[in-house]
Amino acid sequence: MKYFIGYDLGSSSIKAALLDSATGKPVASSQSPVVEMKIHAPKAGFAEQDPENWWNELILATQKLHHQCAFKKGEIAAIGISYQMHGLVCINHQMESLRPAIIWCDSRAVDIGSKAFDQLGHNYCLEHFLNSPGNFTASKLKWVKDHEPRIYCKIFRVLLPGDYLAMKMTGEAVTTSSGLSEGIFWDYQENGIAQTLLDFYEIDNAILAPVVPVFGEQGKLQKAAAEMLSIAEGTPVCYRAGDQPNNAFSLQVLDPGEIAATAGTSGVVYGVSGKKEFDTLSRVNSFLHVSDTPENPRLGVLMCLNGTGAFNSWLRREFFNQTTYESINAGAEKITAGSDGIFCYPFGNGSERILGNLNPGACIRGVDFNRHGKYHIARAAQEGIVFSLIYGTEIMQEMGLPISRVRAGFANMFLSNVFSQTFANLIGCPVELYDTDGSIGAARGAGHGVGYYKHIRECYTGMKIVQNISPDKAAATKIRDCYQKWKEGLSDILHNR
Repeated sequence: MKYFIGYDLGSSSIKAALLDSATGKPVASSQSPVVEMKIHAPKAGFAEQDPENWWNELILATQKLHHQCAFKKGEIAAIGISYQMHGLVCINHQMESLRPAIIWCDSRAVDIGSKAFDQLGHNYCLEHFLNSPGNFTASKLKWVKDHEPRIYCKIFRVLLPGDYLAMKMTGEAVTTSSGLSEGIFWDYQENGIAQTLLDFYEIDNAILAPVVPVFGEQGKLQKAAAEMLSIAEGTPVCYRAGDQPNNAFSLQVLDPGEIAATAGTSGVVYGVSGKKEFDTLSRVNSFLHVSDTPENPRLGVLMCLNGTGAFNSWLRREFFNQTTYESINAGAEKITAGSDGIFCYPFGNGSERILGNLNPGACIRGVDFNRHGKYHIARAAQEGIVFSLIYGTEIMQEMGLPISRVRAGFANMFLSNVFSQTFANLIGCPVELYDTDGSIGAARGAGHGVGYYKHIRECYTGMKIVQNISPDKAAATKIRDCYQKWKEGLSDILHNR
């Protein structure tokens, strides 16, 4: 018996999955901690986590797998890692973290990235990096250089969160080209390190980690880590990717026209392009996808909505006294499409990139005290979140990104019939829902990286569709009219902010 282990490092927990290599089906899964990991905010706009806590929780998640399935140390054939994107971990020569990790939702480097965007030139940045330097990892590193020079001078390597976990396993501080691209360390014109940006930031490229393939041996489990994980020493780490590229990989989204969608705390629509494309206003972001090769370039184009599940969670807490989401979804389904004229704008969780980094705040419009109840607002909230995701998707389509198939995990807001059907009606193609997650995807990636699955499409052995939602043509006409009215309202909100 041979298994693959996949780990998914989020900002709230580490998830782990054990995949049977023969059947392609998960046989155990775990999460640690049960409650969310802490995010420290020493100042407004800061968000940090201790990388050592990630490693400790990974050990605990692995122990839970051992309790669920009595696998032997030598039965693990390979390890894969998925991780929260855009974070910064600084390590010294002893492979120790020099400071807390600056994670994805930290906004301290916004002004640094904006200055680089203006002074290097918008056209130059977009043509070479496909993005504004923005608040990404390179800009966060510049912040450390400017504000913490004593720490900066001790840096041996800068790593992304997944690189750090792999280093704890293998003792090797390496990264991937996909990882460098998400940090805006990659120049697409030069097909290599973004030296111009590093020079502008006065950062020595020697502190960037060496590059290893996304799929393939990235190091072997060293003795100390093997003992902590009860996995055989020498087990290879064979896959690594950021959470959104990995989510797309988990859903078999590999080629142009294929789209991955998620609707957790934040909402993401992630499409694949075969061309080096960018949004001229940098409202969506392009990175190297996991399936990118020199022969077949593949970029992932990502739009993110901050206030997705966060809005739904707020409604549940403030309007529904923490009743179950199933109950809320059932009540929302009884309300007709369009929510009887209520429109929700779920922009209450920070600046929204799809709005040009504006933060207009959340808004609920059209409430009539004589006609509307809480389930009208529940439906309007779900429709408003879908409208916002479609708004971002239209930016991607303006770039020339094709959409022929949408896949999502059967989880979070896609458990709601209202949400899923509204999304299918507006996107205009079937939405396929699968029972998978990032840790299972990372395990499949490890199987391909170690060579068990010879072709990348073979990774999906054992993965089955849970639900296929086709657009309802009659309902689509009405909801498109509602969406146009929603967009008019959004224009008014942004104009008068």
